[in-house]
Amino acid sequence: MKVVKWIFLGVVTLISLFPFYVMLMMSTYYSEDIFKGLPLLPSDYLVENLQTVFKTNFLKVYGNSLLVSLSSVLIGVLTATLIGYAVAKYQFRLKGFLNYFIILTMMVPAQVGLIGYVIEMRSLGLGNTLLPVILIWSAWPFGAFFMVQFIRDTVPNEIIECARIDGASEPRILFNIVMPLIKPGLATLSTLVFLWSWNNYLLPLVTINNDENYTIPLFVSTLGFVHRTDYGARMGALALSTIPVLILFLLGSRTFIKGITAGAVKG
Repeated sequence: MKVVKWIFLGVVTLISLFPFYVMLMMSTYYSEDIFKGLPLLPSDYLVENLQTVFKTNFLKVYGNSLLVSLSSVLIGVLTATLIGYAVAKYQFRLKGFLNYFIILTMMVPAQVGLIGYVIEMRSLGLGNTLLPVILIWSAWPFGAFFMVQFIRDTVPNEIIECARIDGASEPRILFNIVMPLIKPGLATLSTLVFLWSWNNYLLPLVTINNDENYTIPLFVSTLGFVHRTDYGARMGALALSTIPVLILFLLGSRTFIKGITAGAVKG
């Protein structure tokens, strides 16, 4: 039975990695040769495709994406943690309303408020910059909802009360006591924000018009449009763009899974 389980997991893993493998193989082909058949073996055009990528401002774009994703993680996780801790552990008026408001905003598609958000950012003079792509995570309903549930189930009230009796301030309780207890939740949110911000295409598309501020999804979508669509170079750029994501999962997969499954089983 154990052998069957491992065989099944191996097959699922191979199926999941197959598109990534095809992408790597495509990055070694001349663009027009990709359409001659499914490329399962490497070709000899990788260096030329990489040269096409690096002749552009790819490193600048790569830096933009890293800056946006890391800043989004910092802002998104911090605000979600503050909201989650307040709703889960404090008693105040309209607490129930705030809790339901968070849930209701999760049901509203992000595209509904996109036009209003873009107009707001332009009114503040932040149009055509990276700030709108970052500040969107300062009001993240899923993150707030996730942290409310995680802190409520993970942090005992007795620990907070003992810290208050010992004279600890509220910020110290949050940063020195609560946050070490919710590391799996913080790691899970950080991973999700980084991935969603890294892969975000629609918001940068409608807020950024200057190619100096492009992120990787925008850069890849326009690569090769001057004379032709260079799919080989695009695949090379996509392969390079997956490196931070792979590193993130390799370093934080255990903590990510622990954070996702926390509170799923009671008893």
